[in-house]
Amino acid sequence: MPFSSYSFRKFTLDELPLERDTWVMDEAHMVEWETVWLKVIGGDEDASPYKVGCVTPIHIAEVTPAGAEISWYANTADRFHEIKTFLPRDAFVAAALAYEYEKRVSVFVRATWLRALHLRSNSIFAMIDAVDMTHAIKSGAISHEKVIRLRDALDEIAARHPYISFISFADSLLIKTNWTVGMVDTEVKYTYAPEGLFRLFKELQGLYRATLGLEIYGVFAQGSNEYYDDPLLHISEFRNHISLNSLGLPFAQISLIEAAARRAIRAGEHARMEIYMDEDLFHSLRFEDYERKSTWPSGPYKPKMSPEPGRYFYAMCDDLMSCIRIP
Repeated sequence: MPFSSYSFRKFTLDELPLERDTWVMDEAHMVEWETVWLKVIGGDEDASPYKVGCVTPIHIAEVTPAGAEISWYANTADRFHEIKTFLPRDAFVAAALAYEYEKRVSVFVRATWLRALHLRSNSIFAMIDAVDMTHAIKSGAISHEKVIRLRDALDEIAARHPYISFISFADSLLIKTNWTVGMVDTEVKYTYAPEGLFRLFKELQGLYRATLGLEIYGVFAQGSNEYYDDPLLHISEFRNHISLNSLGLPFAQISLIEAAARRAIRAGEHARMEIYMDEDLFHSLRFEDYERKSTWPSGPYKPKMSPEPGRYFYAMCDDLMSCIRIP
């Protein structure tokens, strides 16, 4: 039986502390972790439990009958990258804390769940929309030739960005790009670099100005990719079905942010902006100046499938790009 010594406090899933630094480890390291801690407690100065296995840092937001809502801190070395995800109850094995020696509970989980967490594909989504398109159509400013020129130019941009999928309409564009966190001893590496999307936004901004004479704005959100290892897009054999290989939740988040921003603009709470993004994406950006980041303007919105209120952040693209590190 694990953690039978009185030197450990044991936890069930329902007893785990909320909103505290917590470490997740592969169940394969559980016996070694306990053995090394007992050596430390017994006075062995050469023993170190921090050299056992690899740690995945999390916070637990809520425990439900199905499992635990968690925030996973995938990168805190050069950015604050928080990923909200779920620990199923059947993936939980055990949890313990070494009395008087450690403040962080170590949670041991099934290896298959932990590997999937680190190796799966995640995504960043964006909706790019033209401003005042309805007025331009009614005034006769949009012609067939212009929208064909826009479409052909989008083909050229897409060719330069093979790791981004583009689904276009004449007045709007859906964008998706995948990224991974990675895991030691695997070939999957950390590839998250959302700042590059704002350079793409500038490219698209110039294109819409040149072809349609219109300004654009973009709404950005990060989310999990439930198709895991599938490519960016699925196109059916007869080319009449396109799947973004994702659930619709991130696009629902984008719609909610856009609706909240429209209400705020009509109410005079802030001016029209070019960039709107969910708070998790914003906080993950690599700012040059923390003070500038901490005072960045934002507005409230109600996220989908979350009991907590959320915030969206807004900016003019040039202003934002001048404050972050662009890869």
